[in-house]
Amino acid sequence: MTTSNGPLHGIKVLDLSVMISGPLAAMTLADQGADVIKVESPGIGDFMRYLGTAKGGMTGIFLNNNRGKRSLVVDLKRPEGVEVLKALAKTADVVIQNFRPGAVERLGIGFDDLKAVNPNLVYVSISGYGPDGPASGHRVYDNVIQGASGLASVQVDPQTGTPSLFRTLLCDKVTSLKAAQAITAALLARERGQAQGQHIVLAMLDAAIAFLWPDSAMDAVLLDDDANRTPTIAQNYAVTRMKDGFASIGVVSDSEFKGLCEAYGRPDLATDERFSTMFARTANASQLVPLMIELASERGVDEFVERAHECDVPASKIVSIPELPSQPQVINNAVFVEREHPVAGRTREPRPAARFSATPARVGRHAPMPGEHSDEIVTEVGLDAAALRAAGVIG
Repeated sequence: MTTSNGPLHGIKVLDLSVMISGPLAAMTLADQGADVIKVESPGIGDFMRYLGTAKGGMTGIFLNNNRGKRSLVVDLKRPEGVEVLKALAKTADVVIQNFRPGAVERLGIGFDDLKAVNPNLVYVSISGYGPDGPASGHRVYDNVIQGASGLASVQVDPQTGTPSLFRTLLCDKVTSLKAAQAITAALLARERGQAQGQHIVLAMLDAAIAFLWPDSAMDAVLLDDDANRTPTIAQNYAVTRMKDGFASIGVVSDSEFKGLCEAYGRPDLATDERFSTMFARTANASQLVPLMIELASERGVDEFVERAHECDVPASKIVSIPELPSQPQVINNAVFVEREHPVAGRTREPRPAARFSATPARVGRHAPMPGEHSDEIVTEVGLDAAALRAAGVIG
C-alpha cells in the first residue's frame, strides 16, 4: 500500500524554537508530513530571519531551516498569548522549544503547564548544556559547544598542535537530528501505549559528545592501561594536493594501495617490500608520504579520480558548494529542488535525504514570512483572530 502523504501526516507540531537546533528538527518533521506551526514573538522573532544573504526580507539560512511550516506571531509575555498557545497545545502532538533553561517555566508554558492541558504531548526542551549543572545557564552558540564537547580537539593541526573549529554549524545540526529521532521514538511509544506524552530533554553538549564518541574516542573508550593504543581512523585524514586541485583519497587495504600505485603510474611501489603491507607502510611512512605527495602533484585531479575509480580506489575530488548541483551523481539522485519563493525569488534546496517507498517525504511549503498564517491558525482552534489582532496579542 502506498499513499501520497508523508509518514508523519496527521501529526501537529508547535515549533517555539529559534536558530537551527530546534527549527531544523521541526523542518525534518514537516518534510515527513507533519503540520508544523512556527511560533514567534513579535519584533525580531527568530534571529535567523536577519542573518546572512537575503532577498525580499527572506534570508537563505531561515529558508533552509523553516520550509514546510506555517507562521504564527504571538506575544507569549502576555497572559492572552499564553492562552493562545495552550489552546493550540490542546490539539498538538509535539512542542519544541530551545529557550534558556527556566525561561518557559517563567512564561507559564513549560512541560508541566502544557501537560496539564494535553497529557499526550511530546515536549522537547533543547539547551546548550542541559537544564541543571554548573554550566546550565551559560549562553552558547554552535562554536562554543564544538569547544566544550571535544569536537574542536580532533581538528588539531598536526604541525602546530592548534585545534580548529568545523566551519559548519555541526553541533546545531547534530542536535536537530537527535531531536527529530527522539520525537518520532516518543510518538511511537505513545502509539503503542507505552507512554502518554513525555518530556524529552536534550543538551547540545550531550548530542555533540554522542556524535564525537563512536570513532574519535575509539582509543578513549578502553580504560585499562594494557590496551593496545593506536591513532583513530580519522586522525590521518588529509586532503591531497593535485596539480590543479584537491582530492580526498581513502586507502586502507593492500589491494587499495596497489590500485593507488597503478593510478599514479607506479605499480612497482606496491611490490616494494617497504610498502607492500599495511604494517610496512606504517613503519616506513616517512619514506612513503613524500613519494605520494610528489606523484599527486604531477597529476590533474579529474584525470586522477577517473583512473582511481578504474583501479577501485576510493577517491573524490574536493567539490565546492557551487559545483554540487552539476555533479552527475547529485543529478542522478535528484538531490536538489529548484522553485520560486514568493518573496525570495528562485531557490535551490535539498530534498529530504531519506526516500520512503510508501509514505514519501517531500519538500514542503515555502518558508513563511512572520505571522503569515496567524489568523488561520488561531481560527482553527476556535479563537477570534480579529479580536486577538486588534488587542495586539497576535501579529
